[in-house]
Amino acid sequence: MSDGTVFVQAVGLALDPAWRRREAGDRATDARALLAAEECSAAAGVRTLTCSTIGLEPGVDVLLVRLAPSLDALEEVGARLHRDGLGGWLGVRHSFIGRIAPSQYVKKATDQERSLLDGEPKRYLVVYPFTKSSDWYLLGREARQGIMNEHMRVGHGFPQVRQLLAYSFGLDDQDFVVAYDTDDLDAFGDLVRELRGTESRRSTVSDRPLLLGVRRSWAEIVAGFGAPPDEGAAS
Repeated sequence: MSDGTVFVQAVGLALDPAWRRREAGDRATDARALLAAEECSAAAGVRTLTCSTIGLEPGVDVLLVRLAPSLDALEEVGARLHRDGLGGWLGVRHSFIGRIAPSQYVKKATDQERSLLDGEPKRYLVVYPFTKSSDWYLLGREARQGIMNEHMRVGHGFPQVRQLLAYSFGLDDQDFVVAYDTDDLDAFGDLVRELRGTESRRSTVSDRPLLLGVRRSWAEIVAGFGAPPDEGAAS
């Protein structure tokens, strides 16, 4: 992505179970239409990370994280996805929107804190919204900086876990959307446990729902849905 404004949307999608009962030819046609729509999205400058949550998340089968230069672009690719084929059978269960902005607490983000923007995505993706209390925002700048310094020290102790933070103020119900990607879920679990014991935890009002996905291409995901093999081989 460029160094300009980046909007982020995390989307949890659910497949209508009736789609699996369609004839094989219809399912193959639907799959091709979805893959074609996603190719158009990439051509429009929107980067989409796709993850399968089949059997992992109640009521959610696909986790998407989209990175776009504008909110308009997010709306356009969302409309295109649901317009034809398999996309018409996918319902939105969760949607979290945010915007990448400079942090108040660090002068320059490290590679670990630019997850999804730089480098190759990891195997697992964890996304959730979270909101801070009013008391947090009423604290003085120095007090908040000290609390965040402790929070960041813990995070930097787990370099195998990368994080991306998007600001949702004025865009969505939550304050932030956070995404972690990693190849090591054990390390991620240890990180979360340690963060539970930091001072910053006192100010967290909500951090649910948490969505966990396995990195898969769209072609792999539609195959998992039951699209006939060797149909629509694009990823």
